[in-house]
Amino acid sequence: MTEIYKVIGLMSGTSLDGLDIAYCIFKNIDGKWFFEIERAECVKYSNEWIKKLSTADHLNAFEFVSLNNEYGYFLGKECKNFIVKNQIRVDFIASHGHTIFHQPKNKITCQIGSGECIAAASGQNVINDFRTMDVALGGQGAPLVPIGDSLLFADYDYCINLGGFVNISYQFNNDRVAYDICPMNIVLNLFAQELGFPFDDKGILAKQGVIHKDLLKELEDINYYKYSYPKSLGKEWLLEEFLPIISNYNISVNDKLRTVSEHIMSQILNSTKTRNNSKLLFTGGGTYNDFIINQIKSKTNHTVVIPENIIIDYKEALIFAFLGVLRKRKEVNCLKSVTGATKNNIGGKQIMMI
Repeated sequence: MTEIYKVIGLMSGTSLDGLDIAYCIFKNIDGKWFFEIERAECVKYSNEWIKKLSTADHLNAFEFVSLNNEYGYFLGKECKNFIVKNQIRVDFIASHGHTIFHQPKNKITCQIGSGECIAAASGQNVINDFRTMDVALGGQGAPLVPIGDSLLFADYDYCINLGGFVNISYQFNNDRVAYDICPMNIVLNLFAQELGFPFDDKGILAKQGVIHKDLLKELEDINYYKYSYPKSLGKEWLLEEFLPIISNYNISVNDKLRTVSEHIMSQILNSTKTRNNSKLLFTGGGTYNDFIINQIKSKTNHTVVIPENIIIDYKEALIFAFLGVLRKRKEVNCLKSVTGATKNNIGGKQIMMI
């Protein structure tokens, strides 16, 4: 028996690169999942949207609710344009939203982008708000991608996403293990922008710097890296713990980039020590950082796999579309082994158009 789902997945990451839209087709053939990303594009954020999303945590309650709706209408409008342009039919839209607050210790996580407004603007059914249930159950609410890694990318020993933060997913003792490793693009972009560039293209700016050993040691000694999983990172942690360490050092921006790049490589390699000669799948925008990727290749006996660009760029949007499919089927899409919640759960709120 074959079951087919046609879904748009939406993803907006912490690095504010833009809105990822992926039209995905999923087939369940006798219990085994297959997928294809048929169409995909990234809608770059305007300067106005970058400002609104990056400062949303400072809004008062009324302004915040207003932005939640405005952003939902924006998402819905972009989906409608995408559907018309590509002449496609979809079963529903699965939206991650854009994370503004993520404080699981305080039972708080918030991804803006009203599902009702997405539905109203697009005319489509919507599934969104995937993290709240897990946080309510005592989990980290992140990462959510591992269930997709397990069911769609089982050929790889480690799935590593190089986004605003680096996260990893792998199978260990019959359980899926996953956690945020360290910050990446959210920091590298920040320093590249000080030099007048939107990001460190291919790692060229970092390559021009030198490693500051004292700074590197202090970064390596951050308490987060000593904690066992489940664990996750957010913007608040970055502002309170990571960036203040770097600001204490009066060194060039290139040296900061080089040192942070070395730190990223070190933490990735530390996180893949559970087995040898493994297959590492790298995705996310950071995969285009040739400097970091080549350094990793030179320092490990693992096989580093770089997939086709559409997977690099849209794997997270793909998997949020898949989380929507699992929600639609009333199947577990959030794993307690990953998040630390009291139980596996089915995250996501369904909004149905008549």
